[in-house]
Amino acid sequence: MIYRIDSFTENNINPVTNYEYDSSWVVLMLTDSDKYQKLVGSQNGCTYTVKISRAKCKDWIMAVGDFISFYKKQSKNAILVMSETDYTAVQTHYKGHSYNDSFLRENEPAVLIHSTPINNWKQIKQDGALKSWNKLKSEKAIFEEIPIGAQLGDPSDFSDYIMFGSGITCEIILNSKQKREIIMDADSEYITGARLYFDAEKIAKAGLLIRDGCHLKVKDTLPLTPYLVWTATWDNIGLENQTSTPRIFSERADITFNNLFKK
Repeated sequence: MIYRIDSFTENNINPVTNYEYDSSWVVLMLTDSDKYQKLVGSQNGCTYTVKISRAKCKDWIMAVGDFISFYKKQSKNAILVMSETDYTAVQTHYKGHSYNDSFLRENEPAVLIHSTPINNWKQIKQDGALKSWNKLKSEKAIFEEIPIGAQLGDPSDFSDYIMFGSGITCEIILNSKQKREIIMDADSEYITGARLYFDAEKIAKAGLLIRDGCHLKVKDTLPLTPYLVWTATWDNIGLENQTSTPRIFSERADITFNNLFKK
């Protein structure tokens, strides 16, 4: 069910039920913050909360629409903190769209990036596919107790999906996995892995691209063929060794990719 309310306090009491949240609830807050485009997490015992700023996020209407569309499909209970006017604007503008539109939208990236440790890349090549954390866990291919996203308050079902990003974010995540804590320092040294570049349009046309309002992702498994375009590793982007920083590795990899494929 979708519930719209005008105001909201981030704590452990659900304003709809007046009881503590269970895992079936998510929250979206539409804000006017100038500090972020989108912000996710959980504060003061509140359930998983997505904040989207109208001031910073140009496609906020589509993002809110995707959030509603996705969580309706997941049969989640969603609380929308926004005015009736904004909610009506979203419903009007989003009409005819879905969280899994089988085409790439005008403002979506042509390339989706996923970074992984080098040993994982060897297994991915052997499998011929990229797999979600839960898929790998079910196959006993990993032995982590919890994924790194749990530290950010990500719901457990996030691990059913392969998450994609762009720029430095993917390397920040990889560095954090190595350090077993969230490391936001872009100049922190880490052991570089493999940075995989995927064709977003092909993924969308196959009906595999999922939008939840904050992330672009694929559920369970993504075959490398025909979606993988190129893979960056330290030795094919001109680094002297495998040790680098998220900033240097992502920038050098993206430059190399653009030189090779964006003629």
